[in-house]
Amino acid sequence: MTRPFKVLGIQQIAIGGPSKERLRTLWVDMFGLEVTGNFVSERENVDEDICAMGSGPFKVEVDLMQPVDPEKKPAVHATPLNHVGLWIDDLPQAVAWLSANGVRFAPGGIRKGAAGFDITFLHPKGNDEFPVGGEGVLIELVQAPPEVVSAFAKLAAG
Repeated sequence: MTRPFKVLGIQQIAIGGPSKERLRTLWVDMFGLEVTGNFVSERENVDEDICAMGSGPFKVEVDLMQPVDPEKKPAVHATPLNHVGLWIDDLPQAVAWLSANGVRFAPGGIRKGAAGFDITFLHPKGNDEFPVGGEGVLIELVQAPPEVVSAFAKLAAG
């Protein structure tokens, strides 16, 4: 079973709550993360502050999310650890191979994410057609840009 792609590292964690202000108190005020951007999407029902820890190709994004409308879906605040994002060296190859091996993806396919990278999501639950899911965890696969792929290759070569 030769895998035609590599998971390079953690790209992001996304934390949801009813209020970004309370999340910011911990992650920005107490831990010192820098807010590097904001993303609002009515369709995805999210208002998120994009924060960063670390730097360069090893920077990890921490998204602090609240719903645009708490009564609508998706309920980004209902699961406090909303999702984990993983850097992938070849996202189209990963999706093709994982799908062929029974991994279930959430609707939406590969698309541009909040930070500008191509992304897709593994569904938290498998089904009859695609029995492998995230076992309750939403997992975002993120296309790593060339500098991240290169940095992880140098790190691995050691």
